[in-house]
Amino acid sequence: MLLRGRPSSDTPAQVADRLVGRTGVDLGDGETKSHREQAVGVLLGYVTGLGVGAAYGLMRRDGGPPSVWATGPLLGAGAMAGSDHPAAALGVTDPATWDLTSWASDVVPHLVCGFTAAGVYRALC
Repeated sequence: MLLRGRPSSDTPAQVADRLVGRTGVDLGDGETKSHREQAVGVLLGYVTGLGVGAAYGLMRRDGGPPSVWATGPLLGAGAMAGSDHPAAALGVTDPATWDLTSWASDVVPHLVCGFTAAGVYRALC
């Protein structure tokens, strides 16, 4: 978003809307509802990233950390699957229809997330 000057994606808010709709929780109306959907979408992203990092930390607690270069892409792929799979399962998006730019817009930030998590884990352990 920073480099390309593009707006944020509305996919997380749409996922939030569908998930919240299944629970029967009322987020309000109009602009208030839209803002709350966006907030829930952001929180779901945080939960996904923290969940992948926490799972990795729990799996690695008994051994030394492997190379950041080996682990970063795996953690990025885990975070990507954790965000893309629910969106696809809820019918919000279909990755099979994405063009190269859409894939790059999804892969690059998740790789950065994966390398960051692996680097922080290695630095702390």
